Amino acid sequence: MISVNDFKNGLTIEVDGELWRVVEFQHVKPGKGSAFVRSKLKNLRTGAVQEKTFRAGEKVNQAQIDRKKMQYLYADGDNYVFMDTNTYEQLELPSAQIQEELKYLKENMVVSIIMFGAETLGVELPNTVDLEVKETEPGIKGDTQSGGSKPATMETGLVVQVPFFVNEGDMLTINTVDGTYISRAN
Repeated sequence: MISVNDFKNGLTIEVDGELWRVVEFQHVKPGKGSAFVRSKLKNLRTGAVQEKTFRAGEKVNQAQIDRKKMQYLYADGDNYVFMDTNTYEQLELPSAQIQEELKYLKENMVVSIIMFGAETLGVELPNTVDLEVKETEPGIKGDTQSGGSKPATMETGLVVQVPFFVNEGDMLTINTVDGTYISRAN
C-alpha cells in the first residue's frame, strides 16, 4: 500500500481492479475543508486517461510492474515479435496494443516490455530514437537557421516538423514522448 501523498509521475497503482499509471498529480489544500490529491491516471490496459481525486492520506495498492529488456525482431502480419536477449524467448504483441509505439519502432531496437505478472501491458520506448528521413521537400539554399519548419516523413511513417536544412537521407534524433525533432543524429 502507498499513500496518495507519495504519488510520483510514472508510478503504477491498482484502483478498482484496474492498473493505472500516474501521468500528473497535484496536492490541493483548500482554505476550507480537508486537503486532497487531484490526479490524471492512464489505464495501462485500455490506454484511457481519467482524472481522479483522492482524499489526502488515502491508501492505494502499488502495482508490481516488471520491465523486461527485449529486442524487436519483425512484423508478422498484424503481430510484432520481440525476443528476450538473455533467454531467446519470443513474445508476440498485436498491433492494436502498441499502436502509438509503432511510429518509433525499428528492427533490432531494444525496448522494455511492461509486464504485470504474466500479462503483457505494452512497450516502453527509450526517450529518443534515431530515424532516417525518407521524404521531405528539398532545403532552401541560404535558409539555414531561420527558425521555419517543414514536414518530413521518417522511415517508420512518422511525420515530424523539421528545420528547412534537413534533407532526405539525414538521420535525426526524435523525442518519443511527444514526437518532436531534437537534432541531427551523430
